[in-house]
Amino acid sequence: MDHLLARLAVVEARVRRAVEVRRAGDPEPDDPFRGLYLSDEAVRRILDEPDALPEPDALPGWDGPAPEGSRLALLARNFGLGGLDVELLLIALAPDLDRRFEPLYGYLNDDVTRRRPSVGLALNLCGVPAVSAGARARLSAAGPLVARGLLLVEEPERPLLSRSLRVPDRVAAYLLGDDTPDPVLVDLLVPGRPGRLPAGALGDLPERLAGALRGDGAGVGSGVGAGSGVGVVPGVGAGSGGEAVPGAGAAVRLVYVREAAGGVALTLGVEALAGAGCGAFVLDLGRLARQADAGALVAAAGREAALAGAGLVAGPVEELGEKPELLRAVAGLPVPVLLAGRAGWDPAWSDRVPLLVEVERLGAAARAALWEAVLGTGVGGAVSAFALTPEQMERAAETARQQAVLGGGPVSEAHVLQGARAQNTSGLERLARRITPGVGWEDLVLPPVVLGQLRELAARARHRDRVLGDWAMRPGGGRGRGVMALFAGDSGTGKTMSAEVIAGALGLDLYTVDLATVVDKYVGETEKNLERIFTEAAGVNGVLLFDEADAVFGKRSEVKDAHDRYANVESAYLLQRMETFDGLAVLATNLRANLDEAFTRRLDLLVDFPLPDAVQRTALWDRCLGLSLPRGEDLDLEFCGRAFELAGGDIRSAAVTAAYLAADAGRPVAMADLVAAVAREYRKLGRLCLESEFGPYVRWAR
Repeated sequence: MDHLLARLAVVEARVRRAVEVRRAGDPEPDDPFRGLYLSDEAVRRILDEPDALPEPDALPGWDGPAPEGSRLALLARNFGLGGLDVELLLIALAPDLDRRFEPLYGYLNDDVTRRRPSVGLALNLCGVPAVSAGARARLSAAGPLVARGLLLVEEPERPLLSRSLRVPDRVAAYLLGDDTPDPVLVDLLVPGRPGRLPAGALGDLPERLAGALRGDGAGVGSGVGAGSGVGVVPGVGAGSGGEAVPGAGAAVRLVYVREAAGGVALTLGVEALAGAGCGAFVLDLGRLARQADAGALVAAAGREAALAGAGLVAGPVEELGEKPELLRAVAGLPVPVLLAGRAGWDPAWSDRVPLLVEVERLGAAARAALWEAVLGTGVGGAVSAFALTPEQMERAAETARQQAVLGGGPVSEAHVLQGARAQNTSGLERLARRITPGVGWEDLVLPPVVLGQLRELAARARHRDRVLGDWAMRPGGGRGRGVMALFAGDSGTGKTMSAEVIAGALGLDLYTVDLATVVDKYVGETEKNLERIFTEAAGVNGVLLFDEADAVFGKRSEVKDAHDRYANVESAYLLQRMETFDGLAVLATNLRANLDEAFTRRLDLLVDFPLPDAVQRTALWDRCLGLSLPRGEDLDLEFCGRAFELAGGDIRSAAVTAAYLAADAGRPVAMADLVAAVAREYRKLGRLCLESEFGPYVRWAR
């Protein structure tokens, strides 16, 4: 602060000298209407005696070294400002720190309404000719003062020398010692906090990446695509605004970290910048893309990072897929920038050549350690099926703690699961119906073999990080970590319910794909809809259910016309997309024979759901009637199970119909209600109500 005030004192001395010179040659220095009109004498003076510029040697200057930690010196270093830049900035800043400068600038501008310095006045006070191309360039859009948001040249409709200069409030606040981020960046830019990653989770990659950012020649080494780093040492301006020549020892200024869903790219970026001696700000590109003035916000984010001597970690890049100009603006900021995303690097995103880094999702042990750290308890194993970033884990843990406070007890497994599910975005809900599981293993009535297969499917989803990641059991060819199963069987045999049970066992939500949002009569649109579903599902922790899957995953056929060719293209696309899917998907169909055989090879499990036998049907009747429904003494559930060959879904429908009949009659559900309900189901199925099936209860089936 003392250094800043001392420099302002120098500016004040220059202004005083300029005022004295002006008054000495002014025939009417005390004219109360100065600035509101031009007298004949003033016109003659302007034409005949132009203002003489102060001699630079006669102006007071600043020859002493800047004190250690001076904010003005840090600003000059971090933004690459030269001596003239600093002088111009101080002249423009003066009215914001001392009101006495306003009337003085109005007097020197010869206009009492213009109380900020003009370009011409600022150059005059610096002892620089107004026709100096180099000096004028420092105030152009390409100069560091304007380009980096430290100085605003206003009133563009005026001639250049008449335009006003203003320092943004955020810059003035920084110079006065205020580190509060610019209010326009609320919810977009947050300080990065290092220390989230468990020790050794990514080996020595954070240290090697930090070395590349420092430019100490350490490099990033194997496993990382090596683009050329281009830039100056982080936090140090280049003076002329240029960049260092790429090569050995050049500090990397742009890094692209490609990650899988639930990866740690943002956290890695923060750790690497901390290791390089920089602070870090995390920029949310998803929220940025939804802002009307996104371009100005990008510049403000770059200025904020430079003020703090920090770098930017921004992601995910996919959010700016439709706004590549914003991505280029972020990548081109003159601070260290680490971009994160799941897509491959596109050279159109930046003219700079980035350092390319690819990181896998954390292994099972590292993720468990991270959950343990954020929860402080041992219930992290309940969310082993969730692919969450470290930031999402922290938010999930906070949600769990809040739910525990509401419940008046300690954090439980249910609270953690609720917090983890709360991290899912709503993008997939526009394409699929979200179902919160309400059933469990005890609600399934299936043969032991089928139950075993379903439990195996849940185990695959729960342990895939360990098997496919830690144990490297994933084959090559760019295959994902997805788990896919086919549920085949007649309608009502429990396929959808089983998918809900698996989702509940994993603590996930079930997303049922609405075929109306997928199938489109126009060529290529179905594939686009499916791609949107798979893309959204990759970022959501849930079970994706394609009911009536044969409508989408049908057999390829011999090409006889254009319709056959495009139908085959759709199936071929799905075959390829299934290979790279990272989530958990279930295909359910009543017509297994209609599915292309190539799909079955890509499935982890194929589960056949048979029609229930008599014992299972009896159990289904008991489960479907539930515990709350009042039952009459004449119910004969064993007869219902033995006599009526119905699937589980049909039994559930009959039980609901019987409950309505009993409610209407105002009594507990009786055998007559069950028989009448079964008769209605038979008619829906096109079956006859035969005495051989209904036996002594046939009279109620009429």
